[in-house]
Amino acid sequence: MSKRLEEIDWQHTSLGTISLRRRLEPTLQIDVYEVKLGDEFLMSSLFTVAEIELARLGLAAAAGPAPDGPEGLDVLVGGLGLGYTAVAALEDDRVRSVTVVEALAPVISWHRRQLLPDTATLPTDPRTVLVEGDFFALSRGSAGFGPDAPARFHAVLLDIDHTPHHVLHPSHASFYTADGLRQLAARLHPGGVFALWSDDPPDEPFTALLAEVFATATAHLVTFANPLTGGTSSNSVYVATTSAQAGD
Repeated sequence: MSKRLEEIDWQHTSLGTISLRRRLEPTLQIDVYEVKLGDEFLMSSLFTVAEIELARLGLAAAAGPAPDGPEGLDVLVGGLGLGYTAVAALEDDRVRSVTVVEALAPVISWHRRQLLPDTATLPTDPRTVLVEGDFFALSRGSAGFGPDAPARFHAVLLDIDHTPHHVLHPSHASFYTADGLRQLAARLHPGGVFALWSDDPPDEPFTALLAEVFATATAHLVTFANPLTGGTSSNSVYVATTSAQAGD
């Protein structure tokens, strides 16, 4: 049986001390992997439904090549975390590349060392490129998301901040404005998708802001079982698409 609690790694970062730990969840008798930033819990392998739905809902809305076509979808994932969103994106047969931008080097290291068994295939998939960088700064810059990244994407899947209003760093806040979202939209192909995870219920003003920038905008409530409470919990996934016609 696994140890009741094991700290696998911890390192200082620009955002604070980040740590990866594994613990035995007594209610289910399974190993759970958790990430903490300082004293704040960021993510847990016990709750991954919404992270996976971020990829599935986003890619379901993406206009692009058919699975048997000569090309494929280029996907950008903002925030690596435990890797569930990126792995779910790779399960779509249309996807030919997944570029993952992660600000914290230790998180990338965990995956390259394959410390996370559920997503151990991610760094070895030839379609995956892991980029160490600030997603928000790169989205504003002129150089794109790295020399090996496409100039434009069919889908951008973002899961970094808790919500558009509860950000991990003040420098992220400007992204969730009309100007910030327009800069991101310019990096999408016609008919491209921007999908965003949020810990809060759907926020009507933010959905309206997305609709101001994009051709369509929808907020999905994703509900899942919570074994810790015996009830359910929920997150939100926003899905916005650009016009299918270039220049609209």
